[in-house]
Amino acid sequence: MPLFRVRTLACVALVAALGTTACTPVRTHQGYVVDTELVNSIQPGVDNRESVLTTLGQPTFTSQFNQGEWYYVSRNSSNFAFNNPRARDQMTLRVTFDDKGNVRAVDKMGADLIASVDPTSKKTPTLGRKRSFLEDLFGNIGTVGAPGAGPAGGGDGP
Repeated sequence: MPLFRVRTLACVALVAALGTTACTPVRTHQGYVVDTELVNSIQPGVDNRESVLTTLGQPTFTSQFNQGEWYYVSRNSSNFAFNNPRARDQMTLRVTFDDKGNVRAVDKMGADLIASVDPTSKKTPTLGRKRSFLEDLFGNIGTVGAPGAGPAGGGDGP
């Protein structure tokens, strides 16, 4: 086989290999790295805040209104090229504490609780009537000093 054909075949094989890698999904992991043995070792009535902190580390986030719940969130997602990532798997671990700081419950939740929020449009819906730009600009003309609009002149009353 001539050298020209070998080089041509090598270039074609290289371009084909590079072309197939462009369609490879990008896989990412976000959040807590789950160790099932450590997660399963947390026992209600036995562990407390300190032992959970020592075993699992800092939570991803805590309850906003009290320190009664800690959440550990782990998500695996993938996407092609520039598309938005889609969650393939998600695990949320909720550790609930009682008033004394002892573990009351440990709950595991999966990807079925993922909520997708789509905005309605580029405008925020508001209550009331819709006014044009000119109505907004000139809408207060004639209302200053009108009956029932308060004291005239902005000064002190009688």
